[in-house]
Amino acid sequence: MQVTLDKNYPIKAPLAACWSILSDVTDLATCMPGAAITEKTDETHYKGSVKVKVGPATAAFAGEIELLGLDAGAYTIKLMGKGSDKGGSSASMELTATLQEGPDGTTNLIGKADVIVNGKFAQFGGRMMTSVSDMILAQFAGNFEIKAMALAPAVSAAPAAGEPAAASAPVAAPAAVTELNGLAIAWMLIKNFFGGLFGKKA
Repeated sequence: MQVTLDKNYPIKAPLAACWSILSDVTDLATCMPGAAITEKTDETHYKGSVKVKVGPATAAFAGEIELLGLDAGAYTIKLMGKGSDKGGSSASMELTATLQEGPDGTTNLIGKADVIVNGKFAQFGGRMMTSVSDMILAQFAGNFEIKAMALAPAVSAAPAAGEPAAASAPVAAPAAVTELNGLAIAWMLIKNFFGGLFGKKA
């Protein structure tokens, strides 16, 4: 089953700070709750994992990320990610993310992702998978914004050639979401399932 997502998230941080994160695959991966890069095999290939916590239990997905392209002039990165769990389920995602300068020092994070899922996750259907993906990507964008806001003072204070660096106060930011909560995902699936039933009856 395949799902295509087109998203645009306003980020309260300047373009330079956002690009510093987007252009670093390892740093970018930390924005995804539960994800981590475990190994860099070469300049364009990485190994990683995603952990999903459901109550006291934790499920782990192992996968690989390939950097397909990085265009500093267009502020664009293109990635391919593939992963699977021990139960035989698998997923892949081709992602293109671009930054555009917004008003008043903000930045627009624009992304298009083609997601393919197989195994037990495919039984949820495209509508539910889209809802779950929306929730996960919203958490990702929130973490991206937190990291970019924290980095913004250092980026804006970077001196020009021959100039001393200016001191800047740290920016207070909310805590990042570090775990992918399986209960929240399950609740999203249940809510959409019953919503679909009642919608059909109506």
